Amino acid sequence: MKIAFIGLGNMGGPMALNLHKAGHAVSAFDLSAAACDALRTQGVTIAASASAAVSGAEVVVSMLPASAHVESLYLGEGGLLAQIAPGTLVIDSSTIAAATSRKVAEAGAARGIAVIDAPVSGGTGGAIAGTLTFMVGGSETDLARARPVLEKMGANIFHAGGPGAGQTAKICNNMLLGILMIGTAEAIALGVANGLDPKVLSEIMRRSSGGNWALEKYNPLPGVMETAPASKGYAGGFGTDLMLKDLGLAQENAMAVKASTPLGGLARSLYAAHSLAGHGALDFSSVIRMVQKAG
Repeated sequence: MKIAFIGLGNMGGPMALNLHKAGHAVSAFDLSAAACDALRTQGVTIAASASAAVSGAEVVVSMLPASAHVESLYLGEGGLLAQIAPGTLVIDSSTIAAATSRKVAEAGAARGIAVIDAPVSGGTGGAIAGTLTFMVGGSETDLARARPVLEKMGANIFHAGGPGAGQTAKICNNMLLGILMIGTAEAIALGVANGLDPKVLSEIMRRSSGGNWALEKYNPLPGVMETAPASKGYAGGFGTDLMLKDLGLAQENAMAVKASTPLGGLARSLYAAHSLAGHGALDFSSVIRMVQKAG
């Protein structure tokens, strides 16, 4: 299958590579020359532009930072929806506002182009391993077309509902993730302040009622889990500013539907403070630095 892939960052790069390894003819593009070079050395074809990448593509996959980037790519001046052939399937795996996903899907439908939102969970490790979870918004028919592509990048595919539903599921998930990471960081920092071994404490909590994904796969304290970003200088992973963006989307949505999300609002404020302190580019688990006892 001829697949165009736009957006080759920490998540998009490994996802595009997995499609290439699966035997698909991938034509990829990113504004970052370094991101393109990294994929080129792996044998992935790099297009000169997004427009060139989608030429003749049967499927277009995008993984971009925010709503504004997705709108610009598909609906802006010279947007891709005006260039993609009718009958093409578009899979947007960016985490953006549900309203933006619906807007792009409606514009695509008007041109005979199927657009689904399929944001992911699983982090960079899941992207590399091809074990991501996809939360899909769109018709069942369009999801059926997308499955052969999604299955090469992920292990779990959920149909959340119509256009935009995948984004809603994603912001609910990430709001919970942001909250539980702060709680996990506080608990570990409290134990360490009392002289406990963080590895022992983490294992106790992991196997007890406080067990959660952060303790299983993403411990926020350096040296506890060698595969976690915390043990790599909080490099890579899921940036604090990206978590802050997602928590902002959750709060915007909560206001729109008059839902009460007090912990989500507090988590957003804490990540905002962490970002303002100069940690925006670090993995979001670095929020533990806010609650660690000095010395």
